[in-house]
Amino acid sequence: MALEPGRAKGLSIGIIMDGNGRWAKKRGLPRTAGHTKGAEVFRDIIRYCNELELASVTFYAFSTENWSRPAEEVNGIMKLFGEYLVMAYDYQKENNRVVFLGDRSVLLPKYQEQMNDIEQKTRGNTGTILNVAVNYGGRQELVRGIRILAQRVLDGQLRPEEIDADAVSGVLYTAGQRDPDFILRPSGEHRLSNFMLWQASYAEFVDMDVLWPDFTRDDLDRAIEEYNTRSRRFGGL
Repeated sequence: MALEPGRAKGLSIGIIMDGNGRWAKKRGLPRTAGHTKGAEVFRDIIRYCNELELASVTFYAFSTENWSRPAEEVNGIMKLFGEYLVMAYDYQKENNRVVFLGDRSVLLPKYQEQMNDIEQKTRGNTGTILNVAVNYGGRQELVRGIRILAQRVLDGQLRPEEIDADAVSGVLYTAGQRDPDFILRPSGEHRLSNFMLWQASYAEFVDMDVLWPDFTRDDLDRAIEEYNTRSRRFGGL
């Protein structure tokens, strides 16, 4: 059954896209085939998130730990990411703002240029914010933010006692954005895997026993309805 209108409007969601390799293995295919199928799902779910009028959606595309995978698989993922960058220019006319989270300095220079260009051209858009986490790690993000704050203290721009939760949030990749209402992880796994550790401190966690390449719009509807049954107390009663 389709999601009722307005049931998702304004939500912020984080999605850990997981299960591409297992999907391919079950079918006797190379892991790269799973990533190719997963990229197709990624593009469709992006469109659907826009239709649902989400405030933001953050996709965990490639972690800092993923570099340890076989070179063929890493190269395949990066090739797919390059194809996504070409497609991402379409979001400008759809009023989406695109933001890339993570350390882009190790990516191909042409990718870095495209990422910067896409962010600049969509910066003023007011629709759903599409965050794509590439070479991203939650701990690494926090270390980077702490170093920025420490440098501001050394430069006399900030006093140590002025460092609070808002100050930390302001130096993260998601500065100025709402924290996620819930984190969704398909594939049947039950862990954050170094994803949005600060931002997810009070997020609900929704896990689903479906591999990402099999994930559909109906699955996202079910995840949102599951979230809508939750009672968020933020540590209170």
